[in-house]
Amino acid sequence: MKILKQSIKEWPSEDRPREKLFKRGEHTLSDSELIAILLRSGVKGESAIDLARKIVKKFKTFRKMSSADLSTWKEFKGLGIAKIAQLKAAIEIGRRFKEEELRESNLCVRSAGDVAEILMPRMRDLKKEIFKVVSLNSRNRVIDILEITEGTVNQANPIIREIFQKAMQCFSSAIVCVHNHPSGDANPSRADKEFTRKLVTAGDVLQIKVFDHVIIGNETYFSLADAGII
Repeated sequence: MKILKQSIKEWPSEDRPREKLFKRGEHTLSDSELIAILLRSGVKGESAIDLARKIVKKFKTFRKMSSADLSTWKEFKGLGIAKIAQLKAAIEIGRRFKEEELRESNLCVRSAGDVAEILMPRMRDLKKEIFKVVSLNSRNRVIDILEITEGTVNQANPIIREIFQKAMQCFSSAIVCVHNHPSGDANPSRADKEFTRKLVTAGDVLQIKVFDHVIIGNETYFSLADAGII
């Protein structure tokens, strides 16, 4: 199509992604148009929308864009580090928005599935293992989601101290611990089980109930409470 060879500036104003966003709303834009706005400009011989369409064709989903390594992104001619960073940052903002919704909704946690539904979109594709703690009040409503930056379950004691220190700062009555397995396999290791038992014991001493320890895998999760380990 001839329009693909034109600069976006030469398009009718109502067809330009940025103008279309303000006139009709961001929800009316295609994935390619949203990406084109982030790219801002194209490369020699290609407009931003041309490049955006190539990106969408290759990755298909925003999730795959987020998990792709830098070498894959560099396959696109003219796509530099700055633009790649803009795209990955925008996707991460979308994921964090889900967590903000959970905080603001005062959601009542009734099951491991409630927690996994919110945290899985961010945690399932991470290349490193991270810990989060969902802090709950006496009615099991979410107070906050806390990120624990200390190591893995193989360093259980430092993590347990940090978990309960932050939980007490939030005046938590109970907590749900969540961590991811970068392998995608949500089944708990022996270290996961041993860590969970230590966690529950520490919670009993501090009078903060450990409701569950949820492990996030690839499109799946494992609840140690549901499995009878807690």
